Amino acid sequence: MSIGRRACLAAGAGLFLAPGVARAGGQIEEPLADAVRTALSSAIANSAPPEPHFATTEARLHYLRWLGTMSNRLRRRKADLEVRREFLQTAWYESARAGLDVSLVLGLIQVESAFRKFAVSSVGARGYMQVMPFWSRLIGDGDPGKLFHMQTNLRFGCVILRHYLDRERGDLYLALGRYNGSRGKPAYPNAVFAAQRHWAFDGRLAL
Repeated sequence: MSIGRRACLAAGAGLFLAPGVARAGGQIEEPLADAVRTALSSAIANSAPPEPHFATTEARLHYLRWLGTMSNRLRRRKADLEVRREFLQTAWYESARAGLDVSLVLGLIQVESAFRKFAVSSVGARGYMQVMPFWSRLIGDGDPGKLFHMQTNLRFGCVILRHYLDRERGDLYLALGRYNGSRGKPAYPNAVFAAQRHWAFDGRLAL
């Protein structure tokens, strides 16, 4: 069986884990330069509500079409319409804020936690984006319990992935491996890329 095939199966397997348990690994704590720590702390500090702003009517309509399409795709995992809307709006906002493709972030969440807010991995990573508790000490206020708050978790996860992407000079494959604590191994990046395809959106069809 090919690596890509095994990765796709692994991504699917993550959807059927016992409640509250995530299969994902975790980021490895590494020393941060003071300037990097300050920049990351600043990036997660603003707690403004995730209200998207659009420069044009066309951009807003694109977002609304995206929201409707993604809401339909997410219904099986989140039955409540308002819960889906709030989650997707926050994912869009935090992805854009960090300069990330929202389909990538949704694919990562699918693999990391299968969209479970209170998922906990075997190494203690928490929430939707499986953020390791040490990040709350390094760049947050020291309270890892807040990583179960939706916007806080997505904010940390997106900022951390952006940090790893910058560190790897734009190499998404290596950045994803670093996010998972498996840098250089193909299974995790391939699983995220496979999951990302489900959340791709071209603005034309509400599939």
